[in-house]
Amino acid sequence: MQKYVLRRLICIVFLVALTAMPLPAAAETSLLVGRSVPTADAELAAQVAFELGFFKKHGLEVKFVDFSGGSKLIQAMTSGSLGIGVGAATAMALVAKGAPVLAVCETTATLPYFAVGVPWDSPVHKLADLEGKRIAVSSLGSLTDWLAQELIRKQGWSGDTTPRVAIGGNSVAVAAAFRAHVVDAYIGGTINFQRMEQQQVGRIVAPVSTYMGRVASGGIYASQQMIKDEPDTIRAFLAAWLETTAYMGTHKAEIVRIESAFTGYPESLVAKEYDIDQGMFTKDCRFDAEAVEALKHSFMELKLLDSPPDMSKLYTDAFLPNK
Repeated sequence: MQKYVLRRLICIVFLVALTAMPLPAAAETSLLVGRSVPTADAELAAQVAFELGFFKKHGLEVKFVDFSGGSKLIQAMTSGSLGIGVGAATAMALVAKGAPVLAVCETTATLPYFAVGVPWDSPVHKLADLEGKRIAVSSLGSLTDWLAQELIRKQGWSGDTTPRVAIGGNSVAVAAAFRAHVVDAYIGGTINFQRMEQQQVGRIVAPVSTYMGRVASGGIYASQQMIKDEPDTIRAFLAAWLETTAYMGTHKAEIVRIESAFTGYPESLVAKEYDIDQGMFTKDCRFDAEAVEALKHSFMELKLLDSPPDMSKLYTDAFLPNK
């Protein structure tokens, strides 16, 4: 009887010890993520998610591969070297051309981080003053070129009398063009104009959101291979993204520190940009009909496609959290 009791006691102690032992941590899924322009306002959430551990929280071990534009990002995804990419929604035109990827999230549906800027001593003080002036863009056929075309169209001007000039996207070159008054205005990033204002080289006349409605401006893409083989990885990435963007909206000081360190811009400028960008992220990644229609219009205006695409075939909501 004593031996039986002793055996039962030993078994109980052993079971208690087993239950007290920590379970092995679940293995994280390694994921290579591409970023078209990592310091772009609409893409910075990826860096924030990485630094604050939101990807790890959702079981992902993320590593980034950075590019200098959306076309290079989609090329890499087409080659099979990347499963997920963060970029501009305009890259959906490449999906329409046959790239084996789909947009899986509309990250932003506004453009608060683009503005119309002019030289510091320019007589232009409102958008209407730009009629007949030379409006510079990064390149013809680019997003900024479309924004210039939309400004001209909505103001009722002639493209012949209000010409668009391509001068590149380098902020140093733009500042030089302003100093020499080679151009009368430039459409570009608000944070660069803020820096120019500090140096009394240029200033903002108006954000493009004053004349642009909703437009799908940022997107997350997944390769068809990942959609087929790793749908749960896509879901985890989007869940981490949405948790991050929600957090960013209520933790200004922390986000400003992270973004300043990553971009190299001083915290004073990043803090202003944070306020400008408030509300730009979509709350659920879902594609907005008005924003998608405006994006479709841009494809035709920029002659990126020969005919209007069926936009519903370029994206999917299948990996988003239930409403």
